[in-house]
Amino acid sequence: MATTASQTAQEETGRPELKRALGTKLLLLFIIGDVLGTGIYALTGQVAAEVGGAVWIPFAVAFGVAMITASSYLELVTKYPQAAGAALYTHKAFGVHVVTFMVAFTVMCSGITSASTASRAFSSNTMKLFGVEAPSALVVTVVALLFMALVAAINLRGVGESVKTNVALTLVELTGLLIVLVVGAYALLGGQGDLSRAASLQLPDDQSAFTAVTAATALAFFALIGFEDSVNMAEETRDPSRTFPKVMFAALGTAMVLYLLVGIISVAVVPLDQLSEGDTPLLQVVSAGAPGFPIGIFALVTMFAVANTALLNMLMASRLLYGMAHEGVLPRFLGRVLRGRRTPWTAVLFATSLSMVLISVVSWLATANPDSSVVKNLGGTTSLLLLAVFTVVHVAVIVLRRDRVEHQHFKTPTFLPWLGAAICLYLVTPLTPRDATQYQIAAALLTLGLVLWFFTWLHRRRQGLATRVEDPARLEG
Repeated sequence: MATTASQTAQEETGRPELKRALGTKLLLLFIIGDVLGTGIYALTGQVAAEVGGAVWIPFAVAFGVAMITASSYLELVTKYPQAAGAALYTHKAFGVHVVTFMVAFTVMCSGITSASTASRAFSSNTMKLFGVEAPSALVVTVVALLFMALVAAINLRGVGESVKTNVALTLVELTGLLIVLVVGAYALLGGQGDLSRAASLQLPDDQSAFTAVTAATALAFFALIGFEDSVNMAEETRDPSRTFPKVMFAALGTAMVLYLLVGIISVAVVPLDQLSEGDTPLLQVVSAGAPGFPIGIFALVTMFAVANTALLNMLMASRLLYGMAHEGVLPRFLGRVLRGRRTPWTAVLFATSLSMVLISVVSWLATANPDSSVVKNLGGTTSLLLLAVFTVVHVAVIVLRRDRVEHQHFKTPTFLPWLGAAICLYLVTPLTPRDATQYQIAAALLTLGLVLWFFTWLHRRRQGLATRVEDPARLEG
């Protein structure tokens, strides 16, 4: 009987082979869809609260950091175009097994916190859609949890179905942002609003311009994450060495142009004190700029936009758990795959459960502190986790320059990884006025990872099994 390529790969790696379902177009929409979404739809007002009307400044700075980081990722993913990701690069550069695991687990946690952020934004827009003006915290939380259950059901269908769903949702996201731009331009041309607000910095009394912009950049960076998810899809992408560079830069450039325009329009049309309230800033822009526009339609568009963020991030989180389980650094049951569809069902359920616990706990903490924003803290935690990973990735690029490969690959200018490492590390530290809650959430998640790793390591050691990361590529699923 003939042996298929899929069967051969499964025999070599000791795990079920994942389907290569992504080409150039799907990957482009995947990255755009993952970058667009919750960040711009839910956090524009929070960024404005940090710097006033000049929201384009932190977004532009965040874009610069994202492009530098994307360049480092592109060098690595085209240099090692297997099932690549931050954990693989970390292991190749440093070879410290527990560090490799923690990088992979941190990326997984960032996917869960990002999806949790999206779920809260989804719930808030659902309330607007049905005309609930002042929903209780319990109702908002319950709707968010039900939404996460729906995302899990979609991901269980498989990567092909998930990415095809992403195509539709990405088009919805783009439509929503175009509505904001058209409505905003119409309002400004009609004499409504004040475009000069986009040039004003309004700083807290105890902060300098640099400190305020830095804090806003750390938050705005959440709006641009997602590009790093694509390298974790290398095993499911056709010809990644040729595909990734052109797709990555095109997707980030498209997102940034939209973000700058939407940010300027938003602060010009809606007064800053109103824009920074709640989790639906773009809904306020449409409502103020075109009072006759059916606001329920835009609320529905926003719901689909943030749903895409949750879908793609939970897709990534489940693949990471799957990979870590098959490498033996997390419990083996997380590597079980549905027969026929070949989707990691136990990893999907575990990631969903962790997200639901996170949503519930952070929502409960917010009820005790009315000044605390659930969306801001979850989104800020996502940025915190990924900026820490990006720091390691930048350093890995520098270290791995000594490792030569035979094939041609993308190479970033040497000074960029150094610059990227310094900026990302700074944005991780408390030198930025980041809410302490974000550090607490990150610490709790990473502690959970260490506990799971330790008990898995102890169990495998007692059974005489390998307790080292033998194949870091498998950590990223």
